[in-house]
Amino acid sequence: MAIWNLGSINIDVVYRVPHLPAPGETLAATEVTRGLGGKGANMSVAAARAAACVAHIGAVGADGGWTVDRLMEYGVDVRHISRLPSETGHAIIAVDQAGENNIILYSGANCVLDSDMIGAALASADHGDTLLMQNETNGQAEAAQMASQLGLKVVYAAAPFDADAVREVMPYLDMLVLNAVEAAQLSDALGAELQDLHISQIVVTCGADGCDHYDNIRKTRAQYPAIKVDAVDTTGAGDTFTGYLVAGLDRDLPIAQAIDLAMTAAAIMVTRHGTADVIPDLKDIEDFKLA
Repeated sequence: MAIWNLGSINIDVVYRVPHLPAPGETLAATEVTRGLGGKGANMSVAAARAAACVAHIGAVGADGGWTVDRLMEYGVDVRHISRLPSETGHAIIAVDQAGENNIILYSGANCVLDSDMIGAALASADHGDTLLMQNETNGQAEAAQMASQLGLKVVYAAAPFDADAVREVMPYLDMLVLNAVEAAQLSDALGAELQDLHISQIVVTCGADGCDHYDNIRKTRAQYPAIKVDAVDTTGAGDTFTGYLVAGLDRDLPIAQAIDLAMTAAAIMVTRHGTADVIPDLKDIEDFKLA
């Protein structure tokens, strides 16, 4: 089947710093790099590197043609990426010596998509395909409703977190992916525990503590231990996890096997500096497991 990813495309400008800047602090960076990023682009690259058929639905400005070329080089179908007058989305990322980061995000073309763009893309989807989304574009609820009506599985990564955005898409979701902080925020906002939500599958990533899978149909919860590595940069690890998870499920892997694949990819990712350009492929995962 195919994965249709309604997702952001950003130009990432990454600064290496001795520590994350405090309010009012001027801090000299030791290195700067420029590359392809955005949660959507990261997830598309991760899913493509996991051998899935991935079509990206999104937009860039006049300055973002190279990002589309890069996605195509990584095996992503870019026919549904629009070129708009807006500036391409971008992120200013500071990464400290421990691999932690903070990010300033400008949405740009990511948030001026119209329903015709989304509808034209999903018109090519087949029953049983997957719509993947995260919260860096507009049009999510409309796309989720359309995809659900067409018989697609709908997966939502709730980042950057906004409780109202989750509420809007919840009626159409087959799977929700979020981290532990976002999970707690969602439970507080909804006044309900994750296992009580009307979402069939929920996956919660917990960093060094692994991840949890809630099967709300069978009323079960499974916990998966983390893979221990020395992290140098956590940027894009969650996106890598989600892209690999959805790709694994698209290949009909059992959920436990898909989670293991995703956790391995994310573990490799945090040992590398960068975002979409350094997401591991299946050969990297094979080598990692054999090491």
